[in-house]
This record gives sequence, structure tokens and C-alpha cells, in this order.
Amino acid sequence: MPKTRATAPDADRSATRIAAPAGRAAEAPAWAPTALPRPHDPEAADLLAQRFADRGAAERGFVATAEGAALLGALGGHSPYLADLALRESATLLRLAERGPEAAFAVALDKLGRADPEATRAGVAALLRQARRQAALIAAVADLAGLWGLDRVTGALSDLADACTDYACAHLLREAQARGDLKLAGGVARHDPRATCKGSGLVVLGMGKLGGRELNYSSDIDLMVLYDPEVATYDADRAGAIYVRLARDLVRLLEERTEDGYVFRTDLRLRPDPAATPLAVSLPAAIAYYESMGQNWERAAMIKARPVAGDRALGEHFLREIRPFVWRRHLDFAAVADIHAIKRQIHAHKGHKGAHAQVQVEGHDVKLGRGGIREIEFTVQVLQLIWGGRDPALRDPTTLGALAALAAAGKIDRRAAADLADAYGFLRQVEHRLQMVADRQTHRLPEDAAGLANIASFMGYAGREDFAAALLGHLGRVERRYAGLFEAAPSLASGQDGDGNLVFTGVEDDPETLATLQRLGFQNPPAVAATVRGWHHGRARATRSERARELLTALMPSLLAALARQPQPDVALMRFDAALARMSTGVQVLSLLARNPALLDRLAFVLGAAPQLADHFARSPAALDGLLAGHAAPGTDPASSLPALVKDARFLEEALEAARRLVTEGKFEIDAAALEGRLDPDEAGTARSALADAAIGALLPRLAQDFARRHGKVPGGALGVVALGKLGARDMLPGSDLDLILVYDHAAEATESAGGARSGVKPLAPSQYFARLANQVVGALTAPGAEGRLYEVDMRLRPSGSKGPVAVSLGAFSRYHSESAWTWERMALTRARFVAGAPALKRRVEAAIRQAQARPADPATVLADARAMRARMLRDLPADGPWDVKHRPGGLVEVEFIAQALQVAHGHRLPAVISPTTRLALAALARARILPEEDAAVLVAADRLWRAITAHLRLTLGRWPEETLPEPVALALLSATARLLPGPAVDQPGYRAQMREVAARVRCAFTRHLGNPETP
Repeated sequence: MPKTRATAPDADRSATRIAAPAGRAAEAPAWAPTALPRPHDPEAADLLAQRFADRGAAERGFVATAEGAALLGALGGHSPYLADLALRESATLLRLAERGPEAAFAVALDKLGRADPEATRAGVAALLRQARRQAALIAAVADLAGLWGLDRVTGALSDLADACTDYACAHLLREAQARGDLKLAGGVARHDPRATCKGSGLVVLGMGKLGGRELNYSSDIDLMVLYDPEVATYDADRAGAIYVRLARDLVRLLEERTEDGYVFRTDLRLRPDPAATPLAVSLPAAIAYYESMGQNWERAAMIKARPVAGDRALGEHFLREIRPFVWRRHLDFAAVADIHAIKRQIHAHKGHKGAHAQVQVEGHDVKLGRGGIREIEFTVQVLQLIWGGRDPALRDPTTLGALAALAAAGKIDRRAAADLADAYGFLRQVEHRLQMVADRQTHRLPEDAAGLANIASFMGYAGREDFAAALLGHLGRVERRYAGLFEAAPSLASGQDGDGNLVFTGVEDDPETLATLQRLGFQNPPAVAATVRGWHHGRARATRSERARELLTALMPSLLAALARQPQPDVALMRFDAALARMSTGVQVLSLLARNPALLDRLAFVLGAAPQLADHFARSPAALDGLLAGHAAPGTDPASSLPALVKDARFLEEALEAARRLVTEGKFEIDAAALEGRLDPDEAGTARSALADAAIGALLPRLAQDFARRHGKVPGGALGVVALGKLGARDMLPGSDLDLILVYDHAAEATESAGGARSGVKPLAPSQYFARLANQVVGALTAPGAEGRLYEVDMRLRPSGSKGPVAVSLGAFSRYHSESAWTWERMALTRARFVAGAPALKRRVEAAIRQAQARPADPATVLADARAMRARMLRDLPADGPWDVKHRPGGLVEVEFIAQALQVAHGHRLPAVISPTTRLALAALARARILPEEDAAVLVAADRLWRAITAHLRLTLGRWPEETLPEPVALALLSATARLLPGPAVDQPGYRAQMREVAARVRCAFTRHLGNPETP
């Protein structure tokens, strides 16, 4: 609360006891108000106190206490509505003082939960209105007294709306049953509204603030009424008329004003296509609408949707079905313009009602006006729509919860999130005070001085000036944050510095445009102009919509400037053209680029420097999302949201597509960051490996669960995944496949799988069960989808090689590596790492791996075997040119052979030298004095250089057997890896000389420690 709050008048603390009802001893109050505003109208406050005291002894005792007097002063001195409510529901007020707001609120709602749905319509209406009066009074007092925070106030009001809607629906369903319209489930408890609604075919979704449990003090409630025509009706053809009548009666029952007041004003306009659909919409029609015609504003509305009445399970099923509509697979910056258009319309149509286009105080609408609540909500919802499809943690329906999640995920600056959260709390409090005055659904500050002074006092401020200063501060900060997201547009300046001309609308080349393109650095301006003109004329599939061409026009100067900064701008532009030609629609990608200028620069770099990545972008524009996700920074999880996305998927294929999408984006981001120099070779290898770990770890339990539905479970059984090779070493390169061993274990007495309580499963013997499950795991990792395939998988390192079973039992794995493994298999096992599976199985498998690695070995035999294997590789797999730094003499294979052979030769007596990562193993061997420090340093440096060169060439050229690299690639390679060379290199010949020097040093170390592989 503000520091300038006025405090309640001092009183004799010895007189703060509440007089007990007649016949009961006085007790200390169960509530302790921490902040009550002084009355703005003392005469009205005194009048309320007098009228309250006249009601009886208990009321007089309450008035006599300091807390009671201060509370009545706060109510009567600011709000005629609350003053009348305090008189009418004085028993509720006394109950609150005796037992506290939580207990009093529970009493108010408990009546609805136990009420008879078969009561008369008049009796139901009266009970609903009584509950609303009592709950509204309790919430107001708890708010004003500082006993409840904002989330509890809005949550309590939402609970009230849920309970009222639920009871009203139960009553109307029983009426429909009595008329013979519906057949409800039999055996329903008489006083259980929720049981009545279950299986009724009726779904009532809470939308807006009700859905997000953020209801205003005097808010209407946004409802969507849906129904399943096949569930509870005798005649599906009449279902529409039956449920429409029910919806109409529900609105009447809740909002009709009687001598008891009203319950809630009700709005059904958030249903699908409200201008063309009845008040109640069938579930199939609603799903079809959202799948084919749903708008971005409807996606934003659905973020908060939740079942509040009717058949809640059916409501949850509906929300699962439309989840792909709400949470798009790709980053959706096109939503930004749509949501902001709504805000512009608000200012255009309601500016005269306080939704002003600038921040002010008198008459300002704190919800719709500049800097208001709606700008905070729109900011949050747009960021959720953009990012929530790839990260379920961002799907929080509450504004403050979503802000916190967005800040934690790095999608909004933490300072900005704090500003918006503070402003949201303040403005919602102002909103509540405005509505408490007369129970009006208003968000507009008074224009007159007296009314504004009343609100300032109600908020606890000494005067208008203090309140205005706080209000304007919050509104201004919100306005700036909102403008930064919605109203920052790319510059329309033509050319690099705003000079020159860029016109592509005619059929002939504009001379000034050609001159501008030439100044920018394009080699063939007419060809560039013709290509761009083709985009504007819709010749590329991605630019055929009017919206895409509008975005392209705004983006064009920035796009051409970014492409012109590349070494070969014409080539980069042609690659962008190839990508546009492959896209089915360009709005998403062009919106993303228009909203993220830094992303445009990164894409231009990729298009100019890395043909392999450029081709990948052309095939899968969604990969661009990865550049913006920012998961490739050192120390970050490249797929932190993957487990949640896979778990959240409705079915297995959807889970696989989610995994493919995030892995595709993650690979692209990591590769681009490595190419740009944002990640060094070690960081890039770790990030690629973490991405693969996340994919395998997320998919394995989902695949096992799906398999168990058909074949049950093997008692005590589990399947685990062991990685070897580059994944095991956490040194994955672009395009690395996964070397895997799948290991299973189960209870000794298990003979087949069983379905437990489930019937219809097909039991399998354990070996057959896990072999089939393993094939499904491999299939999931390698099967192509819309986003390509996850990975290639190599299973040849499993026991018995490609002829052995796909999945090996833990016992067989242990026996093989303890008794039969060859030297090359023992060398491969030094890189073994358990990456997915149950924790208990992980412990057993890792123990088996350690036991195998500790198996004694004759050092001379191991080194001779390693030398012989390297000799065969040199003969059968020679290097494919000087840039094949993996297979060349002194290349990456020889570095890895040295590390692995020495670990096998000495690991049984020095377990500390065992590490799956080559550079760490070499360092450990040096610490153990098995490897001289000088040799270890040479080998670690060579390992890093060879991996960097391999990665760079895979991304830029792929296989390159020639002696000389294309000059742009060579320059980029030299820039990216110069610091890894032992000496300076200024050109290609110098670079190759440095490579030969490194290879010679590696070969010398190999010969010293393993022997010369080229000697028979």
C-alpha cells in the first residue's frame, strides 16, 4: 500500500473487544484489520454507525470497538452500496468479526453446495442472491481491512461465481428432466449440484476474468455454453433447442433484478461466432469453428477458459481438443498486430467514455484507457500466444502468474515484469474501489473533484494529489512497456542510412532503385530487383496474401540492408528467395522478422555463410523459431520445455511432432550460434548433446506408457538408454547420429507382461516385450515427420553388434562386457553414459558399466589392438581430402584412440581416469601421470580444433575433397577458429600448414603411446 495512506483514528486499545451476542461471554476479535481508509464523508459514516447500532446489542458492541467503528466509517464514508449491505447483512459482518473472513466466506458458499436443485425457481433465485450479498460484503471488508490480498479477493469472487453458476445449472437441468427434455444420470444425490451436472451433456466455460479466477468486485461473468447432443437428450435433433433454452434461463436466473438484488450480469458473446450462432453451441460445431475459422483474439480469450459448471470432465475434454488452436506450434508474431488492432478500436470507439489515447486522471478508464489494465493483459496474452506453444509453463491463466512465468523464462525483462505486476495490483485495487461505491460495473475515474477525492480517500491516500501521482506513475510505466511491444515498427527508411530509393511496384526497373541496390553492395541489381518485384507480385507462394505483402513492404529496407552486409549478398538473397518459394504462407515468418530486427541480422548471416543451414531453413522455416528462443547460450537447457510438451500432448503422434519441432529448432539455433562464434566447440557439443538427452528422456516414458496400453507391463521391468560415441561424450557435432544401447531389467520371477486391472492387453515374454518396445523407441527417434526426423540412430555398438537383439537384458550386458567384449568395444564403453530411464535402473546400469570398465586388462595387448584397429582404418577408410580432419593421419580419430586405449589399459587400477568426454579423460590421464602434460595439452587443443573445423565445414559446405576452400568459407573458418591454431595463419595455405603441424603433433603422441599404426 502507498506510504501516504491515512490511518484509522487512534482508540483506547482496552476497548477493542467485540460485544458478544446475548448470553455469551465476550471474546477477542478473530480479525485484525491492518489498513482501513478514513471516511471521506464523516456524516455518512456516523449515520451508518448509528443505524447499525440501532439493530441490536451485538451490533452496538461491534460499533463500540475501535476496529468496528473504523470499518463502518470506511464503508459508510465511501460507499452507499456497502453501507446498505452492512445493514442488510449485519449477521454476516458480525460472523466475520468473530471468526475471520475465511470462515465467514465458507459459510456463505456452503449453502449453495448443499442446496436442493429441485427447489422452486423463486427459492433458488433468492438463495443465489443472498449468497452473493454475503460473499460480496465479506470480500469487500477483507479487502479494505488488508486481510486478503488481490489474488484472494478475486479468487473468492470467482469461487462465488462458480458456485452460483453450478447451482443454477443443476436446478435448470432438473427442471429440464422434469419436463422430459433430458435424461440425467440416475441415483444422483439430492443435495449435490455437481453430481447433477455430471453426464448432463452441458458444458459451461468461464471466460475472461472468471476463467482466470480474477473476477472484479462488480464484474459481469463471461460464459460459454456448449453441449453434446448425443449425451443426455432423448432426441439429438431437439438438443439445440433444449440447451439454448437452458442457456437463456441461466442468464435470466443470474442477472434478473428482484427485491433481493441480482447475482451476476452475464455475457455469452465470447462463444464461437456470436453473431451467427445460438446462445448454446454444440461441441462438434465449436471444435470445427476453432479449427477452421478461429481468430487470434479468440485464442487470447481461450487462454483463461476453464469449466465452471455443468459436466466439468466434458469441458476439460473440449479444451484439450482445441489446444492446438490456442497454442500454435510455431512462434506467432502475427498475433501481435491482431491484438493491438483490438486496442486501437477500443480507443477509437470508447475514447469519449474514458478509454483515452493518453494518460490522464479525471475521467480516465483504468481498464481500457492508456496505461490501463487491458494493456497489461494484452501484453501478457500476446507473449503467451507467441511462446506458449513451445513452453507449457507459460500457459498460466492468471495475469500475475503468467508474468512471473514469462520473466522466469526470459521472454520479458524482469524489470518490465515487475513494473507491470505492480501496476496491475494497483489498478485492480482502484477498479475495485470504483465498483464498491455503488455496485456499478465501472472502470472510469470520476471527473468531478468530490468524486475523485472520494476514490483517493477510499484508496487510503491523504488527497487527490498523492493519489494522482501514484496513478500516473503506474499508467506511464504500463504505457511505455505496452508501446515497446506493440507499437515499435521497423523503419521504413530506404537503404542503409535512409538515403536512396527502393521501389519495386512497377513492371520495369526504377533507375534510382538499381543505384541504391548497387550502393548497398549487390553485384547484380537488375536480378535482385526482379526477384523482389516477384515477391511483391505474389509469385512466391509465401507472399500471395495481402497481409504478407504488407509485411514484406515494411520489412524490405531492413531485409535488403541485412543481406547486403553479407560477403555475397546476391547469394544470400537467392537463398531467402528459395525459402519463400517453399513456404506455404509467409505471414508468420515475416511477422517474426518484422518484430525482431536482431533476428533478421542473424538470419541474413546464416543465409550468407552457411548453405547447409540456409537449405535447412528453406525446408523448415520453423527452424527460425530456434534463433529467437535463445536456448543455445552456455549453461542453458536447449529443450527445457520438451518434457512438458511431450507430456501435454493429446496422443503419441502429437508428442513426436512436438519433439521433432523443438529438436529441429534447437539444432538450428545451436548450429547458428556456433557458426557466429557465440558458442565455442565445447559449449556447442554440450548443447547438442543436452538437446538429444532431453528428446530421448522425454519420449521414452511416453512411448513406454503407450506400449503398456497394448501389452501391459512386465513386473519390475524397465527400459533404459545408454549413449556412446559423440552423444555419450557430450561432444555431438552437426549431423551426428546417436550411438545407443538399450538395456532392460525386470523381476526374476516375471514370465510375461500383465495388464493389471486392464483387460484386453496382449501379454508378451520379457525379451519379446522389451525388444518390441526398443524398436518403437528407435522408430520414434528416426521416423520422418513434418519437421523432418529427430536423429539417425546407430545400434552397432550393442553386444554382439548388428546381429544381436535390439534390446539387451542387464544380465546379458554385464556378462558380455565382463567376459567377451573385444578391445574396441571396451574402448567404446569408456564413453558410455546412461541418458534415459527409471532412476533405479539407472543405478543398476551405471554399476554394471563401472564394473565393466574396471575389468583388468593387459596394457600391451590393449595398445596393440588399438594400433591394429587404427591401421585397418587407415587402409579401409582413408581421409577424403585434406579437410577430412576426422580420418586423416593425426586427426580426430587418433586423439580419441589415445584417450580410450589408455583408459582401458589403466582404468581398472585408476578409475579416476575414466571419463566419457575426450578432453576430460585426457586431463585425467595427465593428472594420473599416465600421459605427459605436454602431450595432454597438444591432444586437447587438437581435439577442440578438429571438432571446430568439422562442425564449420558440415554447416557450410558438407563434404569437401578439394584442396582449396571457396574463399568466403575459408575466411569465415579462419575467423571462427584462428584462436584454436598453434600459430598465426593469414590465408588458406598458412591455415593448411597449421593443420599439418597439429596433425603431426597428434601422430607423434599416438606413436609414443600406442605405436606407429603404419608399421606392419
